[in-house]
Amino acid sequence: MGHGLKCGVAISFCAVFMAYWYRQQVDRELGSRLEMVLSSLLKAERKVDLNRRPRVAVGFGGCLDIVADGIALLNKAGIKPSRNPVHHNYITSEEQLAESFAYFFPPGAASERFISNETLFRKLVKATQGLPRVRWSLGGNAPVMANRLAKEGCEVLMGSRLTPDLIEVLQEHVTVTSKPVDETDIHLILEYSSGSKWGQLVSRRANRFIVHSDISNPVLESLEDFQTQFKQFNPSLLVVGGLQMMDNFPFRPGQLEERLKLLRDLMLSVDSTTRIHFEMASFVDDTLLNNLFTYIITNVDSLGMNEQELPNLLSMLKGANITVLSDPYPRVASILDQMREVYRILNSQEVMGAQHKLTRLHVHTLAFQAIIIAKGSFWRNTMSATAKASLTANRHVCGSPNIDPTKAKLIMDDSFSVSREQGSKKIPLKENRPVSCWEEHDYEICVAPVLVCTEVYQTVGGGDNISAASLVLQI
Repeated sequence: MGHGLKCGVAISFCAVFMAYWYRQQVDRELGSRLEMVLSSLLKAERKVDLNRRPRVAVGFGGCLDIVADGIALLNKAGIKPSRNPVHHNYITSEEQLAESFAYFFPPGAASERFISNETLFRKLVKATQGLPRVRWSLGGNAPVMANRLAKEGCEVLMGSRLTPDLIEVLQEHVTVTSKPVDETDIHLILEYSSGSKWGQLVSRRANRFIVHSDISNPVLESLEDFQTQFKQFNPSLLVVGGLQMMDNFPFRPGQLEERLKLLRDLMLSVDSTTRIHFEMASFVDDTLLNNLFTYIITNVDSLGMNEQELPNLLSMLKGANITVLSDPYPRVASILDQMREVYRILNSQEVMGAQHKLTRLHVHTLAFQAIIIAKGSFWRNTMSATAKASLTANRHVCGSPNIDPTKAKLIMDDSFSVSREQGSKKIPLKENRPVSCWEEHDYEICVAPVLVCTEVYQTVGGGDNISAASLVLQI
């Protein structure tokens, strides 16, 4: 071997070694940083101890979730990848299913759609049989939030109609208002990971596409039973969710308004010391969203939503078209500006009689949690609640109460602007104090980074778990 060749081999070896060594150093530094952020978030969460068992009433809905790999399910059912991504308000055919999935899958946007074609829905359910890693679980906004609230130390009254076997998997301190039913509705959860491929389409982030052919939850069948037991229960907090089931449902004339008016009457009847939280979801029906504004949104103290639902709500409040898709990785400044605008618009509405006034706004994104609280309001422990929301995001998605920093990453920027306005203050992410809180005008804002789970167990129910967990520390 010539002298020059030997030198070349040696140089190549040194370059590879140095690259490996540098990578090891970077990995160690990132690991140390994640451990510090985790330790600090846990410390913030533990600052608040529940010395009592808060009473929380939660509605509505309930179902059996069948969770499957979305790509494997579509392939087995013979649903071919579509080259024509189209947003459909509801699904009537295999072609529309393929077009809808092709629309939401690439950006990794969560979506939920009603399938009016029962034959197609039964075909999809049958296709789950024999698929690997299919699991069945209790689903629906009310049961998911109720279980999380009870797990975190609350006494819960839940408005839902469930079969006896589903009632058995509820936490000990959850009471169901309606009698058991013989059969419950099925919702199909088509989950996928970041980088998943369907034909030529690739997902930018992990998420889910939910389909159902549910005819009981959209009409809030459990509302009357819930209303009967609500006053005697005397909760500190009423949580309303599951209303996305009404989206594009074929109601008879006047039925939608009739059911929402009945729910509004319940909300207006609550004691002045009882706060009301509404958990948003994926809404694309203009009529429904306008009715929700009239009957529900203007009667709550607190709102919870994700990065897709926030611009959707803001568009509606400003009289613009509904935003079906938005940036799946929004910057903190963008989210905060939208939150401020929603907060301002809703608080500019005249409060009539027993109506409630918005004093809390929580937005949960993949990268961070942000909460706005009105100064002097009922809500407490905002810093700890924001930390808990962040931790719950990882615990739920990874499927473990113990957070492993080797299975997590930070995707929030090392520093963020508090607004998109020129000259806005920038706040650095401090590992030893990762929750940033500050005051503006008549409210306080807190932002916390999320330790994003890199080994996804589940995405469905993430928002419900996150919102419920943060609420526990604030009532």
